[in-house]
Amino acid sequence: MDWRPVQGVSCLSPDDSWDRLQHPPRPRRRSGLDEDCVDPGEAMMEGLQLLYLLAFLLIHGGHQAWSAGSDQQQIPAEKLLVLTVATQETDGFLRFMQSAKYFNYTVKVLGMGEEWKGGDVGRTIGGGQKVRLLKDAMEDLAGQENLVVLFVDSYDLIFAGAPEELLRKFQQANHKVLFAAEGVIWPDSRLSEKYPYVRSGKRFLNSGGFIGYAPYINKLVKQWNLHDNDDDQLFYTKVYLDPLQRENLNMTLDHKCQIFQNLNGAVDEVLMKFSTDRVRVRNTVYDSLPVIIHGNINTKIYLNYLANYVPNAWTYERGCGVCDQDMVDLSQLAEFPRVRVGVFIEQPTPFLPEFLQRLLTLDYPKDKLDVFIHNNEVYHEKHLQAFWEENKNVFRSFKVVGPEEDLSQGEARNLGMDLCRRDSECDYYFSIDADVMLTNRQTLKLLMEQNRKIIGPLVTRHGKLWSNFWGSLSLDGYYARSEDYIEIVQGKRVGVWNIPYMAHIYLIKGEALRNELKDRNMFVLEKLDPDMALCKKTRELTIQREKDSPSPESFHMLRAPKGVFMYVTNRHEFGRLISTANYNTSHLNNDLWQIFENPVDWREKYIHPNYTQIFTENHLEQPCPDVFWFPVLSERACDELVEEMEHYGSWSGGRHEDKRITGGYESVPTDDIHMRQIDYDKEWLHFLREFISPVTLKVFSGYYTKGYAVMNFVVKYTPSRQAYLRPHHDSSTFTINIALNQKGTDFQGGGCRFHRYNCSIESPRKGWSFMHPGRLTHLHEGLPTTNGTRYIAVSFVDP
Repeated sequence: MDWRPVQGVSCLSPDDSWDRLQHPPRPRRRSGLDEDCVDPGEAMMEGLQLLYLLAFLLIHGGHQAWSAGSDQQQIPAEKLLVLTVATQETDGFLRFMQSAKYFNYTVKVLGMGEEWKGGDVGRTIGGGQKVRLLKDAMEDLAGQENLVVLFVDSYDLIFAGAPEELLRKFQQANHKVLFAAEGVIWPDSRLSEKYPYVRSGKRFLNSGGFIGYAPYINKLVKQWNLHDNDDDQLFYTKVYLDPLQRENLNMTLDHKCQIFQNLNGAVDEVLMKFSTDRVRVRNTVYDSLPVIIHGNINTKIYLNYLANYVPNAWTYERGCGVCDQDMVDLSQLAEFPRVRVGVFIEQPTPFLPEFLQRLLTLDYPKDKLDVFIHNNEVYHEKHLQAFWEENKNVFRSFKVVGPEEDLSQGEARNLGMDLCRRDSECDYYFSIDADVMLTNRQTLKLLMEQNRKIIGPLVTRHGKLWSNFWGSLSLDGYYARSEDYIEIVQGKRVGVWNIPYMAHIYLIKGEALRNELKDRNMFVLEKLDPDMALCKKTRELTIQREKDSPSPESFHMLRAPKGVFMYVTNRHEFGRLISTANYNTSHLNNDLWQIFENPVDWREKYIHPNYTQIFTENHLEQPCPDVFWFPVLSERACDELVEEMEHYGSWSGGRHEDKRITGGYESVPTDDIHMRQIDYDKEWLHFLREFISPVTLKVFSGYYTKGYAVMNFVVKYTPSRQAYLRPHHDSSTFTINIALNQKGTDFQGGGCRFHRYNCSIESPRKGWSFMHPGRLTHLHEGLPTTNGTRYIAVSFVDP
């Protein structure tokens, strides 16, 4: 198109169309004739101007307000060069490069291996080193007029679109240099008034990303003559705010986030747009799909969340698109890596012997495991002593630090981690709390294969949304629920997730401890608990000072950004979290009382391993008419219940007078202890409802039990006290009678005879229960115990 001025009309040229279209000039007010306007047809000319502007919009803008001329050719992708500065290959840098590789960007990295002297640009002024490195690089590129240079940060930035899209949008901007924009001014708020007026869009410059033709970028950065720790954004801002400079460089801002999306101050503006093989970030305010996403200032955690999806990390149709990248094949290693296992018992914890046994059964060579256990509870010393005596020679090494050392949680965890850090042959540090019940024997191998510096397996509390990770953080650094948290916990989204907080169980590479995580006090920070301290220090390694100087003049002493990403994986089922709340250790066998708090673990420990076969394989017997015999309690449950009764010790003696029951008189007494007496009545009734009621419905079809019983007790038969029980009916709709020990081993004789059917059961099986009607039809007696002691648990159900 031939841009020629029309007499009396100010033409809209390609160079100023971007600014005019994004924020057209305000209408002028007139109080009379303008002294400069002597043309009587000026009003008509203004009308023509508006028509001309409308025509321009139709031709060049379409549904958007920015476009290159129709006679312009698309810049080929090979004419685009991406420049970035990175002094170290941090996790953020590797993620940036991964997104660039996905879209086939050509990237040149400046400053790799250099000492970073540019300060902590995420929190305060600095970044001049980036300008200096770019200035040096542009000297060799300045002569390439058709080369487009994109300069971006790398530690906190990802690509969301392809080079072709980026170049098309850059051409549509119709400027030689285009900077990212944001709604928050930095670093000098006093400059706000000097910024050009913007009717709609982001007003302030952000130096985390800009694009332009090489000669113009060179002109811009050639002006730099400051220090590495001076502020890059302030430098670019002052250039932009100079009207003459802005015109000479043909420079503008991406006001409506067509190319650059800075998240600072804009988190509420963006959402994710899912397609079959890609995920984009959409700015809902400007209805744009930015090509570059920048997690500047305090939005890095939100960028990590977005990068769990963008550009191809996870989609609904394909699931995880990057989970199999850079994995380690353990089968190709000459030998398995050495692992330091840190076990932490910080409070009374249910099912600790089972926890230790699962640790022992991990599918990993025991001669590659060095075990460190910190036990802070005197109550658990008996459990650890038993485990030590049986397994002290199983592992490569075995060290236990007990409560007598009086270590805090943070100190103990620092000690365990440092044992790996100081051992150059320690390849991994595996930390696990005693409230994690691992059910997957392959856990260690599966975590290693994902090849992350820090990764934990997803474990959740049964029936709850409680897990070992947080998907987001509140402004004060505590728990906040991310939008995807529930679906990750429930397994509706499966993958490997970058998260801001993890606890209870994780695997850390030894080399990460000896490089990035050198601080020997990782678990102690202000008033934070140890896990929060670890995660905060891991996320924010950029703020550590090599020389503890808070003065603005010493920002160059700050270390280079080294924030380490933490991941949690739910690609497999790994196990669950135990609830330690309300764990009462006043009993002899305290896990018996955990049927409410930890029902899955209670069932695994105390219900007969063949119980489910009652329903799947009809695994029950009917030795007498309407007398059903089935497995229900494990041997461990039987033993512990007997131990609790003997520990209590107040057996009734089989007397008729009984103050424990209504009326105070028992017509057919037994030598027993009621469940109520050991404070086990609620737990036992729950056991009846959960495990006896389903069997009742199976064998007595059509009868729906309430699962309620007033009389629940353990009977003790001995030849010297009470050897038998005379014939009687029970005050129940049906009765259960569970054998708690073994005939032939623990006692001789015993059994039960049903008179109406002249049918006897003389060989009760430990953990098996009789179930029979209590009234009218099933008159029965307890056969004499001739030797030893026989124990049975009895309930009169639905009295």
